[in-house]
Amino acid sequence: MIRMTGIRKSYETASGPFTVLDGVDLTIAPGETIGILGRNGAGKSTLVRIIGGAEKPDAGKIERKMNVSWPLAFSGGFQSSLTGLDNLRFICRIYGVDPEACLPFVNDFTELGVYLREPVRTYSSGMRARLAFAASMVIEFDCYLVDEIVAVGDSRFQAKCHEELFVKRADRAMIIVSHDPGFIKNHCDRAALLIDGKLKQFATVDGAYNSYAEAMA
Repeated sequence: MIRMTGIRKSYETASGPFTVLDGVDLTIAPGETIGILGRNGAGKSTLVRIIGGAEKPDAGKIERKMNVSWPLAFSGGFQSSLTGLDNLRFICRIYGVDPEACLPFVNDFTELGVYLREPVRTYSSGMRARLAFAASMVIEFDCYLVDEIVAVGDSRFQAKCHEELFVKRADRAMIIVSHDPGFIKNHCDRAALLIDGKLKQFATVDGAYNSYAEAMA
């Protein structure tokens, strides 16, 4: 289970402090898939980073009784001077996974070929995302953080991502943040709407979708 209570987060801007999250409460049970709707800039990615531990809230409390992934396809943690393979080995060692046992899957999944042994600084953004997604799949998490992941690559690669995440790991908890209501409706048990720093929760995805449509009108 993951429980967030009273989470607040603000950032300094030229106009003064701007509150992105204002007293957010959220509980995710094992195996549950919840979608977070909101327009661009609503704070969805900030919420994901806080859940994953990459960023700290200004106030509030988070209890994590499940191991949580980093945001899928997030490549900001790669050491750009190292090769893709060396980055993979480093990640595997942190999580106690045999990197050599993971290599065949990563090689096949990413389709990077010889570039897997080239420095990450030479990668395009799409290549980085492919490597980051593959690295996320070789570490087994109880809860996956999904931030518009299916936008990575062409339709064939997106299908591979869908198979690995939504089919092979259908029993895991997932927190999916998106501004696309259709994506949320296709993958989530319930949903919430993040607007003006507040998280409004709904028992059904349709309820959240209707509220989102009204907010965007």
